[in-house]
Parts: sequence; structure tokens; C-alpha cells
Amino acid sequence: MKFADFMCEKAIRVELQATDKPSVIQELVVALVDSGQVKEDDQAGIIEAIMKREELGSTGIGRGVAVPHTKHPSVDNLIGTVGVSAEGVEFESLDGESVQLFFLLISPPDRPGDHLRALENISRQLRDDTFCRFLKQSKTATDITQLLEEADNNQFAS
Repeated sequence: MKFADFMCEKAIRVELQATDKPSVIQELVVALVDSGQVKEDDQAGIIEAIMKREELGSTGIGRGVAVPHTKHPSVDNLIGTVGVSAEGVEFESLDGESVQLFFLLISPPDRPGDHLRALENISRQLRDDTFCRFLKQSKTATDITQLLEEADNNQFAS
């Protein structure tokens, strides 16, 4: 599974305005609505589902990264987006650090394999310090898309 298989460039946000966990999730889901990936009618249900998942344990995996995700019947295919917060957001991360990089994923409930493969790909790539540093320094959605393509092509030493 590659980033190109599920990331929506139009929904990437390089300057998140959100300052807390619920507003980060809302901002990224709204970005998916604005880009036509999610219906506006499904927005509240998706946000609620992601917040329920966060109650099970934070998706802040450490090193300034979080991967909020859920399965939701309103989507037919795995979709995702990226958000970057220059200041960082308190996200109850495993290491206690604030989070600057957010990878939000929504997948259909009947495709758990795709969901897991996407999560594995994200976590594998995010172990690369250079990749993370470049993502945090990105100024445009195009910059991020290019980095994701480079990661898909194994141009980072993961």
C-alpha cells in the first residue's frame, strides 16, 4: 500500500489552525469534506467515530506524529490526508510530546486489510527522521505530496 493509493492532495493542510485534539480532527475532516472526499452530511459522524477511537488510546505515536483513524460506512475506499502544525498540538501522545504531523485515515468497515496496510505504511515511513523533518518543514501541499511520492518510491532509508 502506497501513500498515492489513499492520500488526497486537495485535503492536505500545511498550516493547521487547530490548537487541541478535537479541533485538529475536525479541521482535517472538514478538509476532506471541502475536497469532495467526504459528504458534509457524514462529517459529524466521522469526527465522532475518530474521537471514540481516541478514547481507546491516543493515536499520538510519539516523535511529534499522530495517526487519527477510523472505519466509517460513508466511505467506499480508504482516504486520508496530512496536516502539519508548526507549533505542535497536545495530543496525549505516547511520549508526552506535542504533535506536529497528523495523518488522518478513514476506511470502509468491510476493508480492514487496506486499513491495516495503510497504518503499517505510515508508521514504517514515519520512523525515518529525515522524512519527518522534511514533512514538518513543508510549506505547500505539493511539497508534502512530493515527499509522499518519494517515500512511495523508497527514496528514504527506512
